[in-house]
Amino acid sequence: MNKYVKEFFHRGFVFSGFGPIIFGIIIFIVSKTTDNLVLNAGEVLVGIVSTYLLAFVHAGTSVFNQIEHWGIGKSLLCHLSTLYVAYSLCYLINTWIPFEPKVLLIFTLIFMAVYFVVWGIVYFSIKATSKNFNAKLK
Repeated sequence: MNKYVKEFFHRGFVFSGFGPIIFGIIIFIVSKTTDNLVLNAGEVLVGIVSTYLLAFVHAGTSVFNQIEHWGIGKSLLCHLSTLYVAYSLCYLINTWIPFEPKVLLIFTLIFMAVYFVVWGIVYFSIKATSKNFNAKLK
């Protein structure tokens, strides 16, 4: 099995447990802020499983940035598209957003904006740190 596939699964399994924990925290907070939150057993099960899978995919996709023979564009596109599909499906399956073109467009725009802001911060932070380390080595 490819070492990157193994690493994807390893990271996914290590961090996927955080998804249901976050789901539980969100449901707890929502229950404290609204009087009429009612979830049936099926909705809870879908929420737990979908957030587990979302966290699994989210953790696993970090391996895309470590594939040496991929350029930054290919790595970015694979990471972005995988996360977008995972988040979109999770939000739609849990009915956190309705399946309407206008809502999906708004979700997509917000997702892309947040993704690129976070990616830019991480990218430039790592670049600055690398520059400092290289300067100290000289």
